[in-house]
Amino acid sequence: MVGVLGTLEARQGDRELPVGHARRRSVLAALAVDAGRLLPADVLVDRVWGERPPVRARSTLRTYLTHLRRTLAPTGLAILRRDGGYLLDTGPDTVDLHRFHRLLASARRQPDPHTALGQVEDALELWRGEPLAELDTPWAQAVRERLRRDRDAAEADRADWALACGRHHELLPELVARAEAEPLDERVAGRLVLALYRSGRQADALSHYHRVRRHLADELGTDPGPALQELHQRILTADPALSPADTEAPAVPRQLPSVPRSFIGRTDQLAALDDRGTTVISAIGGAGGIGKTWLALTWAHRNIDRFPDGQLFVDLRGFSPDGPPMDPAVAVRGFLDALGVTPAHLPVDPHAQAARYRSLVADRRMLIVLDNAATADQVVPLLPGTASCTVLVTSRHRLPTLVARHGARALSLDVLTAAESRALLGADRVTADERAADELIALCGGFPLALGILTARTGRELAELAAELRETGLDALDDDDPTASLPAVLSWSLRHLTDEQRTAFALLGIAPGPDHGLAAAASLIGASVPQTRKVLRALEDASLVERRPNGRHGMHDLVRAYAITAARELPEPTRQAALHRVFDFYLHTAHNAYRALAPTRDPVPLTPPTTGSAPLYPASTRAEAMRWFDAEHPTLLAVQRHALDQREHDHAWKLAVVLGKYLLRRGLLDDHLTTWEVGHAAAPHSDDPTGEVTTLRGLGLAHSHTGGYADALVHLRSSLLVAPDEVQRTHTHYALAEAALRHHDVANGLVHARHAVRGYRHVGQPVRLAAALALLGELRGVAGDHRAAESRCTRALSVQRQHGDHTGQASTLSVLGTTAGSTGRHEAALDRYTEALALFRETDNTHQAADTLERLGHTHSALDQPHRARTAWRAALELYREQGRDTDADRVQRRLDDLGGTRPARTTGLAE
Repeated sequence: MVGVLGTLEARQGDRELPVGHARRRSVLAALAVDAGRLLPADVLVDRVWGERPPVRARSTLRTYLTHLRRTLAPTGLAILRRDGGYLLDTGPDTVDLHRFHRLLASARRQPDPHTALGQVEDALELWRGEPLAELDTPWAQAVRERLRRDRDAAEADRADWALACGRHHELLPELVARAEAEPLDERVAGRLVLALYRSGRQADALSHYHRVRRHLADELGTDPGPALQELHQRILTADPALSPADTEAPAVPRQLPSVPRSFIGRTDQLAALDDRGTTVISAIGGAGGIGKTWLALTWAHRNIDRFPDGQLFVDLRGFSPDGPPMDPAVAVRGFLDALGVTPAHLPVDPHAQAARYRSLVADRRMLIVLDNAATADQVVPLLPGTASCTVLVTSRHRLPTLVARHGARALSLDVLTAAESRALLGADRVTADERAADELIALCGGFPLALGILTARTGRELAELAAELRETGLDALDDDDPTASLPAVLSWSLRHLTDEQRTAFALLGIAPGPDHGLAAAASLIGASVPQTRKVLRALEDASLVERRPNGRHGMHDLVRAYAITAARELPEPTRQAALHRVFDFYLHTAHNAYRALAPTRDPVPLTPPTTGSAPLYPASTRAEAMRWFDAEHPTLLAVQRHALDQREHDHAWKLAVVLGKYLLRRGLLDDHLTTWEVGHAAAPHSDDPTGEVTTLRGLGLAHSHTGGYADALVHLRSSLLVAPDEVQRTHTHYALAEAALRHHDVANGLVHARHAVRGYRHVGQPVRLAAALALLGELRGVAGDHRAAESRCTRALSVQRQHGDHTGQASTLSVLGTTAGSTGRHEAALDRYTEALALFRETDNTHQAADTLERLGHTHSALDQPHRARTAWRAALELYREQGRDTDADRVQRRLDDLGGTRPARTTGLAE
């Protein structure tokens, strides 16, 4: 619509078009006032510039019109050139000025005052400020003056029709203000006198009449006219005809459904609704079955005294299984019935009905509950026009338009807490079998409808219900009544999605991992990142996916279970292709992060990613790589396990390689062992001959880290047997030496360390050779030959510094610190450990940082520095506990107990 009755604007739907600077907008306004009529160019120049046209005004005008045509093209509006003039080609309702005049003319033809009132109110709502505000020419001033007179006449007619409809109470404030502004206007005075009389204020009515009579006598020397005198006389005689025949006493509706008996908790959300401030609209959003309606009704009943003028409720059926969403016009008609409007006084036009509804609730203290809305467009026609009413809207969609344009407060509803879930199950049932209750709550994930369905099955034990839910999944929450069936309720949310969105929802259900970033989701569904963002936003608006920290998206477990069911409807090739794309995404992206984490290690040979998979380069530094792995490692573990299940064996064993280094640095030893077990299970089925030897070696080292030396030797010796070349054999000798050192098998460790030194020297890998020298040195030190230990470690450190191997430097410095401490050189040991700790922190190696902190504590203790020893041991203890290294934590705790240290729950300082 092109606006003239206020600040000029051109709109297409809800979008304002960029018409341009003020003069260009003025040209459009000049055309719009006479839309559909041919205007000569000279007339347009006069309307826009008046007596001060620019040089070459016609040329400038043509330039503006060219820009306007281009801008207005998407709206269907056209500016036509004919016979030296221009015409805005558009329908009668496209310009608000013409719509205003059409509605006003129609209202004046109506025999029914209610219909007339609704139309004139629609007409007046089109005004938004000063007409033709961009123009200050004589023509514009004349048009503005004419339009002011038209609006005043419309306002006067509206007041007459409102009085005829019995709306004298709501008119009084307006009439009092108008009478004060225009004390000599007898028509205004007559309306106010009549409204006061009909409101039961006869004395005030007569008093105002006499006040007007004095003003007229003092100012004009005349008496009131015949109409006002007649009204005065009829009031004196209490003429019954002054009471309108169709005056309706507004009804006080009480439409709220009953209080939900099973409502539990939601203390924070109820408090948020209580603390609305000046907000009059609250939009409660969340997934189907999450308890939105229960929350709205519970709050409504608890606050019913705040709404003495009534409560309206409508189920808008936005996600009903048996029909489309309710037309808002139907809801308006229902509200008018509830407000006591009889069929005889019901306007015919839907716009007039909406205006009548707004008029009836204006300035009344009412609660309006709009339940189960599908879209904001369904809600907007039902919003009152004043701030006296409170509106609660529930929807599975987020309805951002209500927030942005109508000031609504969004309230997102999540699952119940564990305590609320237990309360919903019932104290007696929970006490009778707490273990089953806990399992049931975990399986339901706090989903209110799921718990409510199970709670209703009163004749069955919780253990039986938990077993059924565990064994049959979502089927256990199905029911013949669709409103009591979680699968049915969730299925209704899919009805408003596009095919693309439904497919994405199903694929997100089968994607491994608790959540995913945007790029991973794009590879999964095979779309661009912008398109994927749009799809995810739609699913989030529908409360089918949840936005999580750092831009990730996930699903509630029960929603995911339904998505998995939906995925069964997709063709098998579609599912397999999506999984292969996401496997490729995670393997290649993790490999890129691994290269930043361990730049001196050999890259893992990968085939190019499949079409539609777009891996990232998430890190250029070790710290960035660790942060990426921190965010992704639960998902990576799930991806690796799923790859094995899907017989994607190359992905499974190669993920063990690229993920293992991170897990070890973080001290996640159980995950480290599991990852290598999955990799080892996959490797024999791979075509890559290095898979088996690599995963046997990795699995052996993982066992050595968790205390299983015998298992470690079995796998490491098997790796040595299947090694296809000298490089692989040398890697395994190094791993055997490392495992031997960890389990104090010094003799075997020395043998394998020497093999590793000779092998790396022969194959020309200086960084690996330096690591082997340092390992040999450490073994010699444990054997008591501290001079040999220091000599080899010093040579190794020189090479590691030359090649920028920070991880190797940190390990070697730690060994040199131990060697110095073993020979009584504790100050030198302190320096070495401090330097090593800094490097471990730089590389985010919290596993070895914890070990180094423990050794620092020993060194401070040897130097008789108990305070510093305590600080270092506390930091080590915190890291050990975070890593689940209970044996190490107990050992350090005993050291602290010997010092008289306390047992803090958490420490800071050196651990950070």
